[in-house]
Order: sequence, then structure tokens, then C-alpha cells
Amino acid sequence: MSLRSLRFDPVRRVRPLLTVADSKRAFHASFPHVISPLYRRLVDELLVELHLLSHQRGFRTDPLFALGLVQVFDSGTRGYRPEAQREPLFVALCSACGLEALALRQQRDQALASVGQHSVDEVRAWIDHQGEGAPELLQVALANVRRPDFHYSRLTAVGLLTLLEEARGSDSLDAKALRQFAHDTAEAMGLLRDRVDKDLALYATNLEKLAQAVELMEETVAAERRRNERRKLTDSASPPPEAG
Repeated sequence: MSLRSLRFDPVRRVRPLLTVADSKRAFHASFPHVISPLYRRLVDELLVELHLLSHQRGFRTDPLFALGLVQVFDSGTRGYRPEAQREPLFVALCSACGLEALALRQQRDQALASVGQHSVDEVRAWIDHQGEGAPELLQVALANVRRPDFHYSRLTAVGLLTLLEEARGSDSLDAKALRQFAHDTAEAMGLLRDRVDKDLALYATNLEKLAQAVELMEETVAAERRRNERRKLTDSASPPPEAG
């Protein structure tokens, strides 16, 4: 991908102007399965968010957006059952809003691979120098952010945090310090610090709540399984009724 590709967004499909209801109908047509209440809110929020973004004139997909979207979906659907429906769910969400799920995952994987051999300080230096010396995918993302009509979304902030988490040396920072580093880096990119702070704090809170809910659900399922096993053992140990 070159900087010229900013003129055309290969991850977005040209489509007529649709309403939120249109996107929801398209989603349910592509994914006609029951969604557990634990994940329904995330799916609804992502569907509306992607729909609204797709109608913003200044919105372009880029590696930071791809990183953020995939990270929010993957972390937010951890423990989803049945597991086989998890990726079709992501594909349906993207497709309903005119996005290509496979292309977004490829962008995400390429971005992580391009940064994984570099330190967090190197990543910050690239950003301070407006992408000079950075891998091409990051240059594209930084150039996108500098566009006069750039449209910010929380997925860009999550994508930046995910990128920094992949860089060498990030494991020596605790979660709070890494988020602080992401805040400083976002500000250096020209993003509104208060907005990024709020979005990343909410993201961290939602992850913590989901982890607790998934743990509780798994404990409940395990307890029910144990009760069923004990009931079967009791039934098999009971003497058969006497013949009348």
C-alpha cells in the first residue's frame, strides 16, 4: 500500500446512502443466529458505530482503524459460543456497513508484524517525525490522521494502543503507564488528548467488566455441568423399582 492509496479506500465498498435500519437488516440477513445477551450490546454498538462512520465524508479505513476495530471485536467477543460463529459475526458486521472484514484483518496483521521488531521509543520517534523512517503502513495511517477532513473515532485510539502494546519494550510497562504513553503519543499525532483519554479509559473499563461477566458465565456453566453429572451418578446408583 502506498500513500497514493489514500485517494481510494480498498477496504470500503461503494454503496448507496443507507439508514441504520438498512444496515441492521443487512446484518441480520447475513447473520441469522441468536446472539447471547452478554455480547448483544457490543454487537449493537459496533453496528451503529460502523454505520455512522461509513457515512462520514472524512472517514477512511487505515491500519490504526483496522487495529482498533479488530481488537475491540476480538477482545469483546472473548468466550463467544459457539466459537465457529465468531468470525462470521465479524464478517456480517463489516459487510453490513460496506467494509471488507478480510482486508481489515490483513491490514491489522501487517501493521502488527511491521511494528513487532521495533521498540516503543522507535514508534514514538516515527510519530514525532510525521512518519519518517516508519514502515509504510504506519506512514499511511499517520498521513491519514493529518488530513484536514480526518474523522476521528475511538477505534483509532484503541488501534494506537494496540500498536504500542505490540512494540518491543511495552511489556515492561504496566497497563496504566502504557495508556499514558498512548495518550502522549496520540497528542503528538494531533489527536485531542481529552477525547483519547476518555475513549481508552472506557475501553479498559469495558474489558474488565466483560472479563468478569465471561468468568461468571463459565463458572455458572461449569456448576450446572457438575450438577448434571452428580444427578446422573445418583440415578444410576439408585436401585430399580420393584416389580408389582
